[in-house]
Amino acid sequence: MTNSSTQKRTALIVGDVQTGIVREFPFARSVIPVLAETIPLARRVGTHIVYLRAGLRPNGTDVHPNNSVMQHFHSMGEVFHDTSEDTSIVNALTVDPADSVVLKRRASGFAGTDLDMVLRSKRIDRVVVCGVASSAMVAATVYAAADLDYEVASLTDACADPDPEIHRFLMEMLFPARGVAVSTASDWLTS
Repeated sequence: MTNSSTQKRTALIVGDVQTGIVREFPFARSVIPVLAETIPLARRVGTHIVYLRAGLRPNGTDVHPNNSVMQHFHSMGEVFHDTSEDTSIVNALTVDPADSVVLKRRASGFAGTDLDMVLRSKRIDRVVVCGVASSAMVAATVYAAADLDYEVASLTDACADPDPEIHRFLMEMLFPARGVAVSTASDWLTS
């Protein structure tokens, strides 16, 4: 990561590390120290930081009756309502004015959002996806990014899942088999 000409084409996508999720899903807390250290260092070498916020309309007009996952999240109330402070990025992760914050209403950071436009406007061709949960936002965003022809990486210690075995399977087997570069945050920062 030390080559700043390469980093200027890279975005670190940090998904769903927000107040309500971290409070309601304790596994999510494990990524905060790693991200709190990684984000400023990445920003310093020119990596564009993108925060993904998961949020649904309080009136439920964006929750399809066939989508049981989104129905469940909507039923949790303020935790996932886009107007709630619960959908704000956790205080331990500082959002810089130069960062991008994208509101998403599905697992993927790309589904129904302007994330692709934000990345292309900055001429970004490589994304590094991290956050929670590995089997939801991370996997969905990784696959969508690959389908959109981005070079994709993920940081194993900056991602977490309620099921550690699923996290391990994704990071050690499935993602690498799909061409996703997987490393630790410290290895990525020094590469």
